[in-house]
Amino acid sequence: MIGAVGEWLTGTEAAVLLVILVLATLGTAALFVIGLAGYRRRRTRTYLLLTVVLGLLVVRSVVGIGTVLGLVPMPVHHLIEHSADLTVAALVLYALFQMGSPTIE
Repeated sequence: MIGAVGEWLTGTEAAVLLVILVLATLGTAALFVIGLAGYRRRRTRTYLLLTVVLGLLVVRSVVGIGTVLGLVPMPVHHLIEHSADLTVAALVLYALFQMGSPTIE
């Protein structure tokens, strides 16, 4: 299964990358669940935006795993990953601007 990744990755590199991606997926999934709990508690637009961002990070990791396993073609991988990067950056900036100016007391 790991041998089906094409010429860009050897079996050993694929195994190491797969372990790293699985750990990243577990970590981002845990952060997503924590973010979801925070959103359910606060129910603000900022928490929603950050929860969506964390969800996109999980999607990126899953796409990476699919690419290593040969299930996601490299052009699709790049399209999804770079689109997710752009969306994450835009949503984080929007969330920051949404918070407004800090009040000085």
